[in-house]
Amino acid sequence: MSDIAIVGLDGRFPGAPGPQAFWELLMSGADAIDEVPADRWDKSAFHDPQGAAGRTNTTSGGFIADADAFDHEFFGISPREAEAMDPQQRLLLQTGWRAFEDAGLDPRRQAGTRTGVFVGVMGSEWAQLHMTDYDRVTPHLGSGNGYCMIANRLSYLLDLKGPSWAVDSACSSSLVALHQACVALRGQECDQALVGGVNVILTPALHIFYSQAGLSAPDAACKPFSRDANGIVRGEAVGAVILRRLEDAVADGLPVYAVIKGSAVNQDGRSNGLTAPSRWAQQEVIAEAYRRAGVRPQDIAAVEAHGTGTVLGDMIEANALGAVHSVERDQPCSIGSVKGNIGHTEGAAGIAAVIKVALALDRGVLPPSRHARTENRLLKLRDKGLRLLKAPLRLAGDKVAVSISSFGLGGTNAHVVLAHPSAAVAPEEPGSGVLTVSGNGPEALARNAAQLAQDLQAAPERRLGQLCWTSNQVKSSGQYRLALAVSTKNEAVAALRQFAAGSMPESVRTGSRRAVSLGWLFTGQGSQYPGMTSALHTRYGSYRRALAEVDEAMAAHLGGSIAQHMLGTASEIDDTGLAQPAIFAAGYALGRVLGESGAEPEWMLGHSVGEFAPAVLAGALGLEDACRLVATRARLMQQLPADGGMLAARCSAESVSRLLAEEPSVSLASINGPDDVVCAGPLDALERITERLASAGIATRRLQVSHAFHSPMMEPVLAEFAAVASEITYHPLRRTVYSTLHGRRLGADELMDADYWTQHISRPVRFSEAVADALRQGATHLMEIGPRQVLGPLLRRTPVARGIPVLAPCPGPQATGGELADAIARLHCDGLEPDWAPLYEPAQRTVRRLTPYTFSTAARFWTSAPVRPDGPSRMEFLATRNAPGAPGIFPAEPEPLHADAPIGDAFEQDVFGIIADVCGYAAHEIRAGSLLHEELGFDSIMLIQLKDRLEQRWSHPIQAAELLPELTTAGDVTRFLRSRTATDALLTR
Repeated sequence: MSDIAIVGLDGRFPGAPGPQAFWELLMSGADAIDEVPADRWDKSAFHDPQGAAGRTNTTSGGFIADADAFDHEFFGISPREAEAMDPQQRLLLQTGWRAFEDAGLDPRRQAGTRTGVFVGVMGSEWAQLHMTDYDRVTPHLGSGNGYCMIANRLSYLLDLKGPSWAVDSACSSSLVALHQACVALRGQECDQALVGGVNVILTPALHIFYSQAGLSAPDAACKPFSRDANGIVRGEAVGAVILRRLEDAVADGLPVYAVIKGSAVNQDGRSNGLTAPSRWAQQEVIAEAYRRAGVRPQDIAAVEAHGTGTVLGDMIEANALGAVHSVERDQPCSIGSVKGNIGHTEGAAGIAAVIKVALALDRGVLPPSRHARTENRLLKLRDKGLRLLKAPLRLAGDKVAVSISSFGLGGTNAHVVLAHPSAAVAPEEPGSGVLTVSGNGPEALARNAAQLAQDLQAAPERRLGQLCWTSNQVKSSGQYRLALAVSTKNEAVAALRQFAAGSMPESVRTGSRRAVSLGWLFTGQGSQYPGMTSALHTRYGSYRRALAEVDEAMAAHLGGSIAQHMLGTASEIDDTGLAQPAIFAAGYALGRVLGESGAEPEWMLGHSVGEFAPAVLAGALGLEDACRLVATRARLMQQLPADGGMLAARCSAESVSRLLAEEPSVSLASINGPDDVVCAGPLDALERITERLASAGIATRRLQVSHAFHSPMMEPVLAEFAAVASEITYHPLRRTVYSTLHGRRLGADELMDADYWTQHISRPVRFSEAVADALRQGATHLMEIGPRQVLGPLLRRTPVARGIPVLAPCPGPQATGGELADAIARLHCDGLEPDWAPLYEPAQRTVRRLTPYTFSTAARFWTSAPVRPDGPSRMEFLATRNAPGAPGIFPAEPEPLHADAPIGDAFEQDVFGIIADVCGYAAHEIRAGSLLHEELGFDSIMLIQLKDRLEQRWSHPIQAAELLPELTTAGDVTRFLRSRTATDALLTR
């Protein structure tokens, strides 16, 4: 039988809002039993110490804190639907989400996968309270209740395609669900499974039942196998685990808490009574589970028993365990039960035990069993090869196994064997990276940034890169985003805490998901410097590999390594013969890294020699051929006389052309903008032009270029270059390229051929025209690719490019290497879904557990009054929600104005009021841009309700077939109604 790995888990228990708090409660040996909360029922009205008819003998239980809280906006569920949902659905949605994250899996990215959902649940008291008030039954009450919906809603919201069902076998429900999930995984019915259990106590019904049946402990303490055992105490819980076949978990690099070796389920059949446990069935299911797991009883270090704390139940279970475990062994088998800590959580009891044991195997110690020090000697545990766990038990060794029992009130029994995982734990690997957080709003970002800061503070510095990688895999896909390129843990913690406190550190990027259109700009000559791109080379293996590729291709044509010249400190890199190959190599390598990161361009454009790299990346040239052309070009330019130079002038090309007519040895080299041109020629001629421009009040600057083309020298240079270029093979473009030779987009049938590159040497660089043409296609971001940022300042003076951010992954000699990560971080925040791998070394791409998503507790949904013996038959909903929080982190996006729909007019207010009433939001929260489905939680039922309400309001028939496909936002509804008719009938009151 193949092993099944538990790769993720989450849960909420009495006194423990999460797994770590649960663990601390267990290790302390405490319990979390308390008085019945006032919002459940009037405990005094239902209490009688003797357990009279209709009364309970206790006023206590184990209750989850904030069971009414639900972050409905995160899941895109309207307040109207959320208030109708069984709290068990709401709790399991959040717990299931967190369990995926704990496994290192982004829940959103599970969409379409063969993931099964198996949920154990024993009761639905919410339905009892609300579904019997027949006049108030709504469509959302129907879908918000029912056992199946607890599982099915998870599958629906996460778009999971595997089996999905709920199991009710009473107290064994969630362990039976675990068994069924393992069967489905081994049978290839699914590739991944979420197994959950949930129990919420809303009425005293089962308190009364247990009291009447003599099963309820009057002192509200569950004392498994204790001499003082006198019954159970009810408890609430919600838990979930994520399962994978072990080989799949290892292949995907997922962390593993424990493995499930085997499991079994059976039934008591006709025993001493329907609700009486059967010793024989219990020992048979235990033995069968061991057989399937391939373990012997003496291999079991401990059993997490069902352990109800009833006299009869404890006796029968001890005898069943003893029948299996009374074998020759070094130490007795330890037994205990989580019910002593949190009470009997009924349908969630099995999953609570599984989470306890999985945490214990992961940490190498099993917590003590509460009340073990008052062991019931009549059970004769020692004689049965058993001992009650009075102190923590060290679980040493790779083959340690712990088993779990769960027995249903109606006789359905389950037993599961868990063991240490055999998979090796990945070593920690120092490094840096990008930390990411996402959520459904600014307040969610602040809340989760604070939690991430806490996680980082507790982690060792050497784990930083792996935690960055984990955040990218798990916490990056939400609508609102935060990203932070970091090098040290302390700077990361400080920036996250500052953000969470309400300020905006310079290093933090934020944004919300939208379409990203990226243009790549490649710098030309003049951007070189000693040590160029050395910070990138030091920090990123992906850049080292790309540079090595172009270095090898260039070496044959250059007679040596261009990378050595680039990364060295010698000033010889300024020589044209080296500068041009170095600029090409940097542009190509950076382009490769950005492409691998998913920052693909809509179009590319290169300035002068910077045009060769986009030509290769667009498929017009092979890398070997491009290296040959660039090396030849650089060699020929290096051979030109050294008395030439270049001059940049702040004026138009037309203004300088008149001067060039008087200086034939000077040529127009580049047109970079409406008021930015570059001339090339002999130094003496450039001096004369400088004087003429200065007298006209035009500013100039000399460029650091030692060689420039002189007209008399051009013919032999062009001829030799053309001869080499004619031997090259050229290909059609596979990507859009804007040519700085022609100042426009190249057509699909235009080759960047020998003639193109020959003209490219001597004709002006028409950068300004090419950029203007490119930006007419549109771009949300520009990326300047090269060793130094040169083009960004030119673009900022170009009206068409104003307001478009220009990112520079290598800004110049001051570069730290972090600029590449920061550029990807900014693009991600604005909507890019990067492939983060190129930013990390392979050993850093290891998932480490981070605290899962922290949901808002501001919105609460409950009933307006506790249950009383003489209480109302009609239960009213009580929903409270928070006001929007964390203002100022994101700028408010202005709503589009439409001539036919002025914002705030009476008609629109009417429409928005109806929308608000249908979904349960306040009218002032509805904006024209509010998304009906993603933000307001509309589903098909609500859209039909909206249609009916609109028809009633304006007495105008609306066909659902034409209404439903057209509506995306609240503003769409208004525009749809306005456009339905040109008459006044629809618009008048």
